[in-house]
Amino acid sequence: MSYKSHDRTIEIDRPEPLAVRFYGRGECESGAPLVLHFHGGAFTDGNLGDGAKMAEALVEAGAVVASIDYPLAPAHRFPDAVEVGYSALQWMLRRRSRICGSRATPLYIAGEEAGGNIAAAVATMARDRGLELSGQILVNPLLDPNLGTCSMRAGNAGPMGRCKYADGWHHYLRTPRDGDHPYAVPASAHRLAGIPPTAIIATSGTPLRDEVLSYAKRLAAAGVPTDTTWIDKGDNASDRIRDSARNLFSMTSHPTERITP
Repeated sequence: MSYKSHDRTIEIDRPEPLAVRFYGRGECESGAPLVLHFHGGAFTDGNLGDGAKMAEALVEAGAVVASIDYPLAPAHRFPDAVEVGYSALQWMLRRRSRICGSRATPLYIAGEEAGGNIAAAVATMARDRGLELSGQILVNPLLDPNLGTCSMRAGNAGPMGRCKYADGWHHYLRTPRDGDHPYAVPASAHRLAGIPPTAIIATSGTPLRDEVLSYAKRLAAAGVPTDTTWIDKGDNASDRIRDSARNLFSMTSHPTERITP
C-alpha cells in the first residue's frame, strides 16, 4: 500500500530551508508516534524517494513520519548532517501537537544505512543535551568505519574506490580522528547508557552483520532495551520493519518528558 506524502520546507538553524517529506498525517490517529526519519545511502548518496518504503512501513505501524533531506558528503562532511538532524528534531518537538494533534505525542528517530548512523548519532546527541526520545529504529545501519569485521571481509565488499561503504566513510569523516567521535560513529561511544529503547532490523548475510551485532550487544549491556530482527531470504522487509516498529511503539509509547526545545 502506498501512502500519500506531503512535501514542505522548514526553517531551522541553517542558511537554507530544509526539505521534509511527511507521511501518514491523514491516516494516523491523534497522538500517534512521530518519527524523524533519515533516508538510506552511504553518506554521499540517497534522497527522499529512497526513504519511501521504510517511511510507509512505519506509517503501517501507526506512526506519522517526517523524512528529511539531510546534507550529503563530500560537500557536507561530519558533523553537518547530525547538526541538521538535531535541529529538525527540535523543530518537530516544538510542533508535535500541530503535526500529530497532541503535545503528548511520543517522538522517535529512525534511519537506514548511513541514515541509521545519523539517526543513532542524533539520538546520542539528544541524550547528551537533555532531550528525551521514546526510541530509535535502525535498519542496516553503518556503524564501523574500520570495515575490518569478519562479515565485511566475507561479504567481499571491495577495496576503497569500489566499496560503497569505504568510499562513503572516506568522504563523510573530515579526519581519521572523527572515527573516535560518538556523534560520527555512535557505536564507538564509551557511554551508551541513556540511549532510548532500540529496534534494529538487519538483512541476514549483510556485510554489516558483525558491527550491527556488536552495537546491539553493547546497548543491551548498557541497560538499553534492544530488539534485533533479522530479515531472512524470502522475508518481506517492509513487514519486518513494520512489526518491529509496532512492538517498539507498544513498549515505549508514553509522553515525551524533559524536553529542551
